[in-house]
Amino acid sequence: MTGSELLARGTRALKTAGIDGAGNDARRLLAHALGQEAGRLTLVLPEPVDPEAAARFDNLITRRAAREPVSHLTGKRMFYGREFAVTPDVLDPRPETETLIEAALAQPFERLLDLGTGTGCILLTLLAESQGAWGLGVDVSPAALDVAARNRAMLGLSECALLRQSDWFAEVDGSFDLIVSNPPYIADHEMTALAPELAHEPRLALTDEADGLSAYRAIAASAGQFLEPGGRLLVEIGWQQAFPVAVLMREGGLSDVVVIQDLDGRDRAVSARKIQ
Repeated sequence: MTGSELLARGTRALKTAGIDGAGNDARRLLAHALGQEAGRLTLVLPEPVDPEAAARFDNLITRRAAREPVSHLTGKRMFYGREFAVTPDVLDPRPETETLIEAALAQPFERLLDLGTGTGCILLTLLAESQGAWGLGVDVSPAALDVAARNRAMLGLSECALLRQSDWFAEVDGSFDLIVSNPPYIADHEMTALAPELAHEPRLALTDEADGLSAYRAIAASAGQFLEPGGRLLVEIGWQQAFPVAVLMREGGLSDVVVIQDLDGRDRAVSARKIQ
């Protein structure tokens, strides 16, 4: 069977399973099964595929039809132009989070703290884009920190990125001119309405098992103790959380609170500053 025939069969299977973007997913999975770069797949589609590679592809299609994320099947995900290792122990890097990156890079920084670093995609992207900066990424999950360490090594950032196990600020010391976080912000009652793919991601990274604001309460209450004067706090939010998160930041003694929208016009992040 040729690559084209396999691709057509896989696409049909994913469409039957109700997968949005079935054709694109099938192409990415076929490229992975063949050990090819996705951009070169068209060149090899007319060629026969050996039985082992075909079996790998069929297995990947079966798992994708069961709603496993493509990133978990390939073990990688692109974010802000870089490839990151991904496992079921971490939240998948998402395009929406690039709004946070753009906001963070809008002003210079030297010392960065990333709370709940997961894959390290925020921490490592910001350090890769900011020559001379240093950063600390913390996470309560040892498994997540292992993934972040892999990404740190792949990107050659071991000298400027430190990783540490910590429940928010518990094991953090020193001060920073930028603190960032994409915390778990989905309320418990919203979990059942999420896409099936999210069942494969760590629940700890998705929800606080409460109203979705617990992490923001913890971050806003303590951030001022770890920010340099003039330092910024920048957090990603759910699209309905701008007002309560802004209130929490002001109650935490922060100023210059601003709601930032993504490219689709949805509230996506909130920033604030320590004035004194």
